[in-house]
Amino acid sequence: MGQVSTSSVCGGLRSDEVASRLQRFGPNALPEEAANPLLRFLLYFWGPIPWMIEAAAALSALVRHWEDFVIILALLLMNAGVGFWEEFQAGNAVAALKRTLALKARVKRDGDWTSIPAAQIVPDDLIHVRLGDIVPADARLCDGDPIEVDQSTLTGESLPVARKPGDIVYSGSIVRQGEIDAIVTATGAHTYFGKTAKLVESAHTVSHFQRAVLKIGNYLIVIALLLVALILAVALVRGESLVETLQFALVLTVAAVPVAMPAVLSVTMAVGARNLAKRQAIVTRLSSMEEMAGIDVLCADKTGTLTGNALTLGETFCAEGVQANEVLWAAARASQEASADAIDAAVVAGSKQADAFSPGEVRVARFHPFDPVRKRSEAELEDGARSYRVTKGAPQVIMDLCGHADEARVAAAIDEFAARGYRALGVARTNDDGSWRLLGILSLYDPPRGDSKAMIEAARAMGVRVTMVTGDQLPIARETAKTLGLGDRLFDAAQLSEANVEAADGFAQVFPEHKFRIVEVLQKHGHIVGMTGDGVNDAPALKEADAGIAVSGATDAARAAAAIVLMTPGLSVIVDAIRESRKIFQRMISYATYRIAETIRVLLFMTLSILVFRFYPITVVMIVLIALLNDGAILSIAYDRVRYSNEPEKWNMREVLTIATVLGIAGVIASFGLFYLGARMLHLSRDVLQSLMYLKLSVAGHLTIFVTRTRGAFWSSRPAGVLLGAVIVTQVLATVIAIGGFFMTPLDWRLALGVWGYALAWFLVNDRLKLATRRVLRGEAVRRRLA
Repeated sequence: MGQVSTSSVCGGLRSDEVASRLQRFGPNALPEEAANPLLRFLLYFWGPIPWMIEAAAALSALVRHWEDFVIILALLLMNAGVGFWEEFQAGNAVAALKRTLALKARVKRDGDWTSIPAAQIVPDDLIHVRLGDIVPADARLCDGDPIEVDQSTLTGESLPVARKPGDIVYSGSIVRQGEIDAIVTATGAHTYFGKTAKLVESAHTVSHFQRAVLKIGNYLIVIALLLVALILAVALVRGESLVETLQFALVLTVAAVPVAMPAVLSVTMAVGARNLAKRQAIVTRLSSMEEMAGIDVLCADKTGTLTGNALTLGETFCAEGVQANEVLWAAARASQEASADAIDAAVVAGSKQADAFSPGEVRVARFHPFDPVRKRSEAELEDGARSYRVTKGAPQVIMDLCGHADEARVAAAIDEFAARGYRALGVARTNDDGSWRLLGILSLYDPPRGDSKAMIEAARAMGVRVTMVTGDQLPIARETAKTLGLGDRLFDAAQLSEANVEAADGFAQVFPEHKFRIVEVLQKHGHIVGMTGDGVNDAPALKEADAGIAVSGATDAARAAAAIVLMTPGLSVIVDAIRESRKIFQRMISYATYRIAETIRVLLFMTLSILVFRFYPITVVMIVLIALLNDGAILSIAYDRVRYSNEPEKWNMREVLTIATVLGIAGVIASFGLFYLGARMLHLSRDVLQSLMYLKLSVAGHLTIFVTRTRGAFWSSRPAGVLLGAVIVTQVLATVIAIGGFFMTPLDWRLALGVWGYALAWFLVNDRLKLATRRVLRGEAVRRRLA
């Protein structure tokens, strides 16, 4: 919009003008696309793994195996239900947070001042803002005294800035001093806030978890299709019936589908999310739990994140013959303790902590608050029959009052403070003759949070590099980095390039597009990036990052864009989140390896049995029973006891698929060994052989999880009681089903006992195979790095 005439709206807008503008410009809110819950739910039925489950259900209906159809359909609905419910709950948490941030604004309508929801503001509205108000829309200041506004949530600047009549103030900034009328120039998506939000909309990421699940699904689909094609070719040559071929396709498809994998992985991440919620951290996107495990670069916003966004007194320069506590005492008298001014609050707090200085009973007779024009505050004090004045303000203004006494030393002190990123504040008092005398120069800075340095050191110990990004000047960034031990490779954002993003310890004078670009470049170079922040300016990068973290007190925009929202001050919970996520990752890797190995084991064993022996080793019902008992109990892996890695975790699909394939092939050999013993040595009937193979596949399959759950030998980490208990209960049940003859021919208890002994022996062999395969893979990886 163009400039609006102050005089044309001095009485405010009329109701009809408001209605027309509301229709033309829309509400003063960012547009949100409300996702249809039904469509979100249906999306869980789209993808390689759901397609496989749906194909199995369709084939069951085609050959009229209605029991199988109902069971498979129930598994499909369970997978979708778990994922949808967890996402729905997380969305509700964010919606609740957003409702607490609803703003009100004071507006002049039809000649009267009234308070309305900020969303109802329209361009050309006359609004009134005062100390502590959040500016509800971009607006141009009317006639009046200058005000000071805090734009840290928008620009990252830690200090308030002065705005005079005619200047623009941005939506989301906070009035720190003064009050004034203003005319709204832009609302909703047209504000500075809204333009930043468009960057958020442009940030779309596909999680590494989603990619990994797709790769696993694709790998199993390829194997299944190859084996089905092979069997179809053989069936055509043999002249077998279409029904028998369809029956095989059904069995093979059911065997290939890792029916519970999405549910197990979602529950594993949900358990971790609930653990973090107990520490006051809300996970808004479940996949971010897995992403946190792989973070190797954490982009941390300085203001309000690494620092507390609260000014604090630093060192004090004292004039000749003046003590530091005297300077602080005088500065405190020239401040208002009840004021919301950040500088006054810092001075008063600092003076309370300093050594006591009291010239006797002193009364404040008159106080003049800080004036952006005079650039100083002043107090008139009475000490008995004597009165004098104290003042604090911009150093140059104070020096002018004092006649530039000791100018060289004062200038050197101010330059030293400026070089360290400190803000200087001059302090003076009057002598008995009324002339001004310089007392000293105070320094002010935004100090790091108490836990920031410890968080950075803990992150480094876990292989995570912390990079600071800030809208402040480079000297301020350097001083903060020095205090936190971040390093000295800091650059101005104007020097942003792919080369220095890789090497930098931090960037200063950063705008939203810079932060977005930093995250983008790091991801391009193969890094998994975490981003912490609290302001509107952080939102695009929070969205683009693999794991965006909104700290306590973050703006609505930052919370909406983030994957994790912290509800308490401090960053130590981030380290807890990384530890928790790495435990989750270990559990997911364990399950994925187990699930792929079992799928290969069943697929190859059944295919070879049909091709070579023209015999179905297990029935469809048996396969469904194995899926229900084994995968159902494996849900307890979400609570397994694991050790987190001190290095960032990544999906090494080559290692996962290779180890799973080796274990799968070993399982096929073991299955044919038992098949040979039962058919040739014990001369068992085909029906009893099927029961024997069912129990072997069930018991040996569940024992596989104890092989895959550790990177070392199986005894290197004790399993959680809930996992061990679940395995024992389900496999005792599987044994009872086999011996009792439920859904199959009864199996002699001595044969069942033999199956247990056989499975345990192969369990020990498989553990050795796992270790040997991992050694070979790690050796190859080392050789490739050295080549």
